[in-house]
Amino acid sequence: MMSTLFAVVCLGLSLGQIIHVQAGTLSKATMWAEPGPVIPYGSPVTLWCQGTLEAQEFCMYRQQKRVLWKTQTKWNPRDKVKLSITHMTEHDAGRYYCYYITFTGWSGHSDFLELVVTGSYSKPSLSALPSPVMTSGGNVALQCGSGQGFGRFILTKEGDHRLSWTLDSQRQSSGQFQALFHVGPVTRSHRWMFRCYGYYRDRPHVWSYPSDLLELLVSGESGKPFLLSQQGPIVASGQSLTLQCRSDVGYDRFALSKEGGRDLPQSLVLQPQAGLSQAHFPLGTVSSSHGGRYRCYSGYNLSSEWSAPSDPLNIFVAGAADPLGPSQNKSDSKAASTPQDYTVGNLIRMGVAGMVLVVIGVLLYQDWHRQRRPHGAAGT
Repeated sequence: MMSTLFAVVCLGLSLGQIIHVQAGTLSKATMWAEPGPVIPYGSPVTLWCQGTLEAQEFCMYRQQKRVLWKTQTKWNPRDKVKLSITHMTEHDAGRYYCYYITFTGWSGHSDFLELVVTGSYSKPSLSALPSPVMTSGGNVALQCGSGQGFGRFILTKEGDHRLSWTLDSQRQSSGQFQALFHVGPVTRSHRWMFRCYGYYRDRPHVWSYPSDLLELLVSGESGKPFLLSQQGPIVASGQSLTLQCRSDVGYDRFALSKEGGRDLPQSLVLQPQAGLSQAHFPLGTVSSSHGGRYRCYSGYNLSSEWSAPSDPLNIFVAGAADPLGPSQNKSDSKAASTPQDYTVGNLIRMGVAGMVLVVIGVLLYQDWHRQRRPHGAAGT
């Protein structure tokens, strides 16, 4: 009889009927998800509902539909129950809540748990404007974009305290959908790593794949590394290009930045040799887009702080337009034109020397010819 009563009460609550039985005497239930509320498609997740040891029944709902009804036994009382989802799908995503029932009444329902599945759509892009490299205390805009017609984008901050922000998307003239998140002030107290997702307004619990991880680099004051190109500063289209960042400090990681670039490739340190730490950045086959000004930074895995930037390294692609703007290139114009000036000067000198040799040859021939003519006349 009592079990039937609990079932009727559980069903009544699911229909939104409110019956006050010693209201306020029981604390509300608590609900959470392990490993978390944002789950990749096909991965397992466990939903927990916690009450008290006096609980006789537990009820769990998704979108007002009951998904769990658990009766406790007096031989094995527990204060919580679980719902295991072995393979997360779009049908499992949604808004969950739970409550429990005792002989004296029922609890208030838990706070809503928003269970999200990711990986239903292709990933958006995430970039920092104007650059992922910044000084402590600065602000930055993070742009999340996609060619799909997502109605909203979500930006998440990785780390111990997971934070998220949601913005409506804006359609651009190019057909892209974008959202611009303003972040800051950024400090060196912890690492700033972000991903973003897109979703449609009518399916808020079904997200895209996450974007690639974007880490903001907050430069510090420690010793700067040294950046060089294995192929030299002037490279030809079609040639492979690798940049190398070195330091005599035992850093664990390096990051490479390009002036005007929005991404920040990172690399772990190669095996240190003779106290020298270094990392290679293979940039692939050279095209005109590889030209520009590069810097690298160094840091430790367990620290959010990065070193001061290396001195800039200008990469020039032979036969391509100068990738540096006029104002940026003004200070380097003399150094950049030096190889060409030497070539032109050498060609002029070689031309002049050739002309002098021709003139001398003509004069010698004419002198020899004049000396020969009198002998020929005497013989006749």
